[in-house]
Amino acid sequence: MMSSFSSQHVIEVQKATIYQEDKPVLSNVNFDVEKGEFVFLIGRTGGGKSSLLKTLYADLPFREGYMNVAGYLIKGLKKQQVPMLRRKLGIIFQDFQLFPDRTVSENLIFVMQATGWKEKSKMKARLTEVLMRVGLGSAQSKMPHQLSGGEQQRVVIARALLNEPVALLADEPTGNLDPVVSDEIFKLFLEINNSGTAILMATHDHQLVKAHPLRTLKCENGRVEELKEMESF
Repeated sequence: MMSSFSSQHVIEVQKATIYQEDKPVLSNVNFDVEKGEFVFLIGRTGGGKSSLLKTLYADLPFREGYMNVAGYLIKGLKKQQVPMLRRKLGIIFQDFQLFPDRTVSENLIFVMQATGWKEKSKMKARLTEVLMRVGLGSAQSKMPHQLSGGEQQRVVIARALLNEPVALLADEPTGNLDPVVSDEIFKLFLEINNSGTAILMATHDHQLVKAHPLRTLKCENGRVEELKEMESF
């Protein structure tokens, strides 16, 4: 269900319970993310970070509370509305989820076709634009296995940017990368954020969080708390 969403929030969550299968992992969750904001989501493995992100993009069912994401009410969202919600979001996974048997451009074209793009010339132009933006202008015809881990993550970010999302939801996007590459990828996220896209990034990289004093939410003991001081984690 689309709601009238005229506020500055791209994500708004109130009194929400987040489930993993049939088990509640987070309860009484209250937070919002404003347009253009960058927010870290931290917490131990199994603490509910991924489940929260999956609920935000309607990959896990949402049963209790209020959740408005990019103008869509997640509770009661019809199956046919899920692709419309995801067009407004960019979703970035730690394990890339690229088709190994397709070139970089074929991976991106698949997503464009799945989200309603029709005109080949516009698709090609947009594909080129997002790959240039992530520094991979010459990688269109390469297969994923021909790319380094950092390059594959750049393709994933390019894929997430195709539909000019209002927010990126990133689940441990630097988790499988070495520190130097992680730093380069994180700088790319900062550039994207500076151009106006909100970012909610789950991470367990404490060094990254300490190096960048951004707003931070912590999943702990079944709750989501806003950290006031970085020393407290």
